[in-house]
Amino acid sequence: MTEASNEGKALAGRVALVTGGCGGLGQATAERLRQDGATVIISDLDAEQGPQIADALGVQFVQQDVSSEPTWRSLTDVLSEQYGGLDILVNNAAILRADNIEAETLEQFQRVMAVNCESVFLGIQNCLPLMSKPGAAIINVCSSSAEMGYPQFCAYTASKAAVRSLTMSTAIYLKQQGRPIRCNSVHPDGIITPMVMDIAGEPPVMSREMGMQAASFACEPAAVADVIGFLASDAARHINGAAIKVDNTSTIHPPYW
Repeated sequence: MTEASNEGKALAGRVALVTGGCGGLGQATAERLRQDGATVIISDLDAEQGPQIADALGVQFVQQDVSSEPTWRSLTDVLSEQYGGLDILVNNAAILRADNIEAETLEQFQRVMAVNCESVFLGIQNCLPLMSKPGAAIINVCSSSAEMGYPQFCAYTASKAAVRSLTMSTAIYLKQQGRPIRCNSVHPDGIITPMVMDIAGEPPVMSREMGMQAASFACEPAAVADVIGFLASDAARHINGAAIKVDNTSTIHPPYW
């Protein structure tokens, strides 16, 4: 899509990075941002399917282990040299394990924290120097579990609570520094993605233990991507440090175990 054809779109002229771009939500987010006029780069560990997915979406692909600081440095070099910087960072990459506090091993816990939380820290820290233009935005994909806690997802819930706290700290810091960068988190619950389906079974029937929405249906990735697209745009210019729930009441009407 040419620059001229993007003229007038909400994200025209902006460069966006979506981590975990090969997953269901990552693909939906990349597509939404591209449709809104952004130049989109997706990163993912999957070097086999990554280029094919990126080609189908009309975006660019970079292989990356988000828990590795050297790969973040390499990626930011690419963003600086090939794209002249970054306007939108979507920290979406995550893994989901089902284990309680007694069953989870330290190694398993640390791996989930590395991918789900440390990657957000690394992403923000490494990308901030590239985000100097007005309207820059960081969107961290969090979870309803950051507030509720699910006993059978010990590491995952801990990692998402940490992401929420990091989001608030980052937003306040950037505000204090007078830097034109907003930082918000999106809190979905029960998205129909391959990662969730591996744990919960097949739609439309999903286990109660997953903490699904009170109305008994899960949302499609595009519904969450729409919120991310909004937060990336100037329409959300006064939204900063917020936790935006896309959970169909699951946080205020918790499921019964």
